[in-house]
Formats: sequence, structure tokens, C-alpha cells
Amino acid sequence: MLLAMDVGNTETVIGLFGDVRRDAPDAMGFARASGEHGLAFHWRISTVAERTPDEHAMVLTQLLDLEGLDLRESVSAMAISSSAPSVTTQLRRMANRWFSDLDLTVIGPGTKSGMPILYDNPRDVGADRIADAVGAYDLYPGASIVVDMGTATVFDVVSAKGEYLGGAIAPGVAISLEALYAQASALRSVELVAPRSVIGRSTVESIQSGVLYGFAAQVDGVVDRILDELGEATVIATGGLAGLIAPHTRRVQHVEPWLTLHGLRIVHERNYSKETT
Repeated sequence: MLLAMDVGNTETVIGLFGDVRRDAPDAMGFARASGEHGLAFHWRISTVAERTPDEHAMVLTQLLDLEGLDLRESVSAMAISSSAPSVTTQLRRMANRWFSDLDLTVIGPGTKSGMPILYDNPRDVGADRIADAVGAYDLYPGASIVVDMGTATVFDVVSAKGEYLGGAIAPGVAISLEALYAQASALRSVELVAPRSVIGRSTVESIQSGVLYGFAAQVDGVVDRILDELGEATVIATGGLAGLIAPHTRRVQHVEPWLTLHGLRIVHERNYSKETT
């Protein structure tokens, strides 16, 4: 089974691809698009830059143990995409020390993605952006716009021919809220849920309205401008905050919470001719 890890600036998403547990209601099959294996298990943990290679190995071992799995016996390959260079280094060291016998893919310069990168400098494209684009084109062939809602809100554009065209990057919800609370001493942290109406009747509801509907409007506005240049395209939302923001947008057509992991699996398979089981 393939263990895939997408390391973000705030959170790390981990997935184990193999035979999907038919009794798991949230198992994301993905086999409908390519490959025979689906996402059987998934976890979301905090990204901690200070973790050592041994600590990373311990965390992975414990996560699999929660599901009754032995890491040594269950995992036959690893794939990593990372937005945190220091964590990437530690994960490489972990793999070299504890899992040197496993096939390892780390998305970066020289990794075969199977997708032309039409960026001025292809090396500037983040690993997660490549994985998102590859996963989107596999699930929804044709032109697409991926909106990844995490620490930053990232828009990635794929052409009808399956080329990565570029996109846009804006501060995400968490960054914006941190700045708001830091600069406005009278405002406090609130639970991000939909308020009773767009017109907030309290400070809490006003913040909720501004965040949910403001970021939803941002997504729709940027997507509209991209569509003006690109033409018709499928709009897909992913990332930790997609489930929160996407329902309040008008343009998002699909929410794929594990899109990055799916793309990461495809990239791994393109770099290793033998199938990972």
C-alpha cells in the first residue's frame, strides 16, 4: 500500500492507498478515474517543523496502529509533497533511516509529473499545486480550476490539453483572521460557522459573515476572471477549509478533500513503473 503525505504550512494530510474498506462511509474510491486502488485510510495532523526523523516515524507508526495496521507490513511505498522545506528534509531522513527499502517519491524538480508546466520557471510551482493539478485532470479531464483553501487560498489552472497554466495566490482564512485579531484588540476568536444572516447582529456574527461570505466572494470573483481568460472549465475545491467555504460559493462545482493525495499517488505511479499494492 502507498503511504502519501501532503505537508502544508499548517497541517499535514496523510493517506494510505490500497484496498478500500467497504465499511468505511468516508472512503474516497478514486478508482473511477485511474488505478485500481482507493484511499483506504486518511489522517490530518499539525505540521511541526521541529519534529525529528525519528519522531516522524513514531507518529506514522502510531497513526497506523490506531487502525490496527503495522507500518512495516502495510506500507510498500511512500510519496511526499511538501510546502515546508525543513520538514521535507526531515521526512527524507526518516525514509532513508527507517524505510530505505521502500520506493520513495518526493515531488520536486526532476520528478516526472506527466503534466507540462507552462510556468515562467517551473521550479517555482509548489509540489502541492502540481499534485492538485494532476489529480484534477485525472478526475475531471479537460480544463479545470482548482481552489485549494488552506493557509493560503491557491488557484491552479489546467488547460483542456492537461497543461499546468499557472494561477493565483491569496492570503487564506487563518492568516487573515490572525492578522485581524492581532491588529484589532477589541475582536476575539470566533467559531467559523454560518451566521443567521449576512447582516451580523453581533460582533461574532459579523466576523462569521465577513469570513464565510467574504472568502466565498473572493473565490467566485477570482474564478470569474480566470474563466474570462480560459473559457469553460470545471471548478474544484480542496484543502482543509474547502468544506467550510465552498458551500457558500456560486462557482465551485465539486469538493474533493483528498485531491492532493490523489494527485500525489498518480505522480508516484508515473515515477515507478511497477504498481504499488
